[in-house]
Amino acid sequence: MIQVHQLTKQFNDLREGKVTVLDHVSFDVQAGEIFGLLGPNGAGKTTCLRILSTVLQPTSGRALIAGHDVAREPETVRGQIGFMSCNTGIYDRMTAWEMVEYYGRLYGIEEEALQARLDEIFTQLQMNEIRDLLCAKMSTGMKQKVSIARTIVHDPPVLIFDEPTSGLDVLVARAVLQTVDSLREKGKCIIFSTHIMREVEKLCDRVAIIHKGRILAIGTIEELTAQYEQPDVEELFFELIERCEKNLLATS
Repeated sequence: MIQVHQLTKQFNDLREGKVTVLDHVSFDVQAGEIFGLLGPNGAGKTTCLRILSTVLQPTSGRALIAGHDVAREPETVRGQIGFMSCNTGIYDRMTAWEMVEYYGRLYGIEEEALQARLDEIFTQLQMNEIRDLLCAKMSTGMKQKVSIARTIVHDPPVLIFDEPTSGLDVLVARAVLQTVDSLREKGKCIIFSTHIMREVEKLCDRVAIIHKGRILAIGTIEELTAQYEQPDVEELFFELIERCEKNLLATS
């Protein structure tokens, strides 16, 4: 469903010249799978996801979403994905229903089908109590529910979550994780970017650990902890980061 091959992104910096923030990254994700992208801040996670969601163009390499090239067929790709970050990005003057309805219309869903879809989503996410509440008057948890609803309104096969629990209290974060898990059960292909170890352990079928734009390891948690002889994800993560830093120092 998602195929990423040798994806590279460079930016021009006035002081340093070309800076590589994504360095020949390759992975694939299947339907019904949650693929974790685990790395510290600045590792390249968001840059990778922005390329997959057609916000950025890659410098080189290729990425396909449901068989469509993100650089050559961006409009088609946008119809195949839902993207959610930690920033809710909702409009204060709209109600929950109006907000999700607005996005449904942007995706070109016919009116009768859209109203049925809204009913389904608001019931699924237990949002009927806030359907007529202005977004300006919502709690953070309510806003996150609206953000999830607008992400899935067009029922895309591919979902991209970029640190969606960052800054949330534990109860709201738990609700977000439960929703992501339920979407896997519906057969969605999901990328879940985070720097929180316990989220990876709870959710992800496979994980890629990324640091300074490079994929350090890919596999299931069981495979990687066994391969690197580490007791858990946290120790695995720090072991790989430390190895990467030593290699960079040795070659600099």
